[in-house]
Order: sequence, then structure tokens, then C-alpha cells
Amino acid sequence: MSVNKVILVGNVGKDPEVKYLEQDVAVAKFTLATSESYKAKNGERVETTEWHNIVLWRGLAKVAEQYVKKGSKLFIEGKITHRQYEQDGVTKFFTEIVGNNMVMLDSKKSQESSNESYNKATTPNNAQPNVVNEPEMEEPGGDEDLPF
Repeated sequence: MSVNKVILVGNVGKDPEVKYLEQDVAVAKFTLATSESYKAKNGERVETTEWHNIVLWRGLAKVAEQYVKKGSKLFIEGKITHRQYEQDGVTKFFTEIVGNNMVMLDSKKSQESSNESYNKATTPNNAQPNVVNEPEMEEPGGDEDLPF
């Protein structure tokens, strides 16, 4: 058994770029910044930022296209992937996070201003409008193979 799972909480670095492939399949790409801080030996607070390339497909991509903007705070859950291609004799490598779950974490006030029509049209009473899940693909073998 193996596991490839990534959980990130961070801020969107640029508006998502969304393309539509054949049969209305949407793909959204954007960057997400995660930061951590620590106290250095000299007592100064040091903050480091990592940038992650995020890829969302189908329904998640359409939601990102409508509601995710530069600066949005997101929870992304997915898997890490690597790909490469050659351009002008140079091999380029990419590490991406393919998301299958997204939660919009912006304050309710900022969500209401940007998502007001979405919330009213799609959210029943007491529901959480900012949670979006992409259906998981079922793996052969199911839970019976798990060691715990």
C-alpha cells in the first residue's frame, strides 16, 4: 500500500487560469503560497514562503473560475504529481498539486461580497457553502487491504 496525499492551507498568488478541453472538461491552474515563521538564534522572527502549483479539474475548476481570486485563502487537499516536457532542447520539470477537495477559508464578509448570488442559489439552511469536493475514484481492493 502507498499513500500520496497533500494538504495545504494558503493564499492564492494569482487568479486561476481556466481552460476548457474537449467535452466541456475544465482545468484550472493557479499558485498557492504557504508560509511558516520561526524565531532565529538571534531572536528575530523569520518567515519563509513556499509556492505551490495547483491544478483543479472539472467541477472544482469551474468553482475556482467563478469564486477564487488572487489573495483568496484556501484549504486544498489532493496529491502531488510530477511531469516534464521538452522545449527547444531543454527538459522542463513541474511539480503540481492535483486537488480533489477545496474549502474557501475567506471571512464570511468577503465571501458574501464575492459569492452572494452563489450562496443564495445553492445553499440550503445551515449548510456550509464553501466546501467543494471532487468525487474520489474508487481503488480496486477497497478498505479490506488497509493494515489498520
